[in-house]
Amino acid sequence: MRDANATHLPDPRLVPPSVLGVLRTLRGARKQAWLAGGAVRDLLRIAQGEKLTPPQDFDVATDALPEEVQRIFPRTAPTGIAHGTVTVLADEQHKVEVTTFRGEGPYLDGRRPSSVTFLGDIEGDLARRDFTVNAMAWDPIAGELRDPFGGALDLRRGLLRAVGEPLDRFREDGLRPLRAVRFASTLRLALDRRTERAIPQALDVFSKVAWERVREELSKLLVRGDPPSRGLRLLRRTGLLARIVPELLEGVGFEQNQYHAYDVFRHTLRAVDFAPPDLTVRLAALLHDVGKPRSAQPPGPRGEHTFYKHEFLGEEMAREILLRLRYPNRQTERVALLVREHNWHYLPEWNDATVRRTIARIGPDALPDLWALRRADLQARGRLVAEGLANQQQVEARFEAELHRAAALRVTDLAIGGEEVMAVTGIAPGKRVGEILTGLLDRVLDDPDLNTREALMRLASEMARTPSTGNPQR
Repeated sequence: MRDANATHLPDPRLVPPSVLGVLRTLRGARKQAWLAGGAVRDLLRIAQGEKLTPPQDFDVATDALPEEVQRIFPRTAPTGIAHGTVTVLADEQHKVEVTTFRGEGPYLDGRRPSSVTFLGDIEGDLARRDFTVNAMAWDPIAGELRDPFGGALDLRRGLLRAVGEPLDRFREDGLRPLRAVRFASTLRLALDRRTERAIPQALDVFSKVAWERVREELSKLLVRGDPPSRGLRLLRRTGLLARIVPELLEGVGFEQNQYHAYDVFRHTLRAVDFAPPDLTVRLAALLHDVGKPRSAQPPGPRGEHTFYKHEFLGEEMAREILLRLRYPNRQTERVALLVREHNWHYLPEWNDATVRRTIARIGPDALPDLWALRRADLQARGRLVAEGLANQQQVEARFEAELHRAAALRVTDLAIGGEEVMAVTGIAPGKRVGEILTGLLDRVLDDPDLNTREALMRLASEMARTPSTGNPQR
């Protein structure tokens, strides 16, 4: 067993008093009690000089059986009792997962162990964990660190290494190959060679993992990656990207044009890095050019491609990809909207009505995300960046000014609603009322002064006498 040097032990003062209270209560009941998992890893990183926010989530490992934990603590919840986990409600802020030392039977389906055996020692429990940096236990009361697999040394060396034989660990749980890439990216650790070489050999097991679990790991990689492009390159190198978002690989080596110094794939990775660490914006950056290879026109005399309406094909592809990954419908639609709207070019000669129509089409609430995506896209081009950003700055100033002036950008902003339309026109509730309201908004976007009750009632009456075309928008 290799323990970290005592001078690098975590500071017990970073452990909340309520969590220390859980450890003391277990020890008072003559039970072992250790902090384990990610909190120990991050506290050790702080002790080694990394500038991190102290962890807030703590897991406790103990030899107490679940029913004993429930007897020892007055407030608990059986959150994972079949696998030995009981959540102790330590105080209003801290819910501490207390898990019995356990060993695991074979993973017959690559997702979960066929059986769980409760153990009496911490080292047997640590041996079942995925990576050495996650296989450490610390007793902040006694000041003792258990590190049987050299996790503290790996942290100092900047290395992510599987516990024991990497392929065995990956075949136990098919999500672990993706977790390896995520941890390497978010913790800024180099993947151990044996660990990385085992990932392509475990892709068949990875393919059994539920999309929801894949989605969560991909989201963490995108938002917490430092930088996320490093994790995305690892996904490609290990074959994982071909199983998650194979559409992105179509951009590898796909050259662009005079506005771009990089192929579609490298440009995409740079855009993700330049995007703010917001999941919706980074998903949009990841997928904003996914439609380019399929929409590319034959190269011209200088070998340059044009990508006519790639944003519309990209919108469809982004929606399909995100639904496959089980992202929520609302987030999927927001990303699809951003992909569709990322590519138009603003001209200063646009009149105010054109600006208002563009705002109405996109939606005022989506503009901050769209501006963030467009800035990231421009910065990632590698050519004509200053010119592009100057244009984008003009866009934002012009749109902001119009947002303050515009009388109505949505049907709900109109001075009248459906009740008034039905009252003045005598039309029964139904589709025609919505068509008239949409038509009224169309008129107000042209002339904001029309957004008064009197003017809109008059216009609604006129529209009711005009046969419906089914599309009041011009």
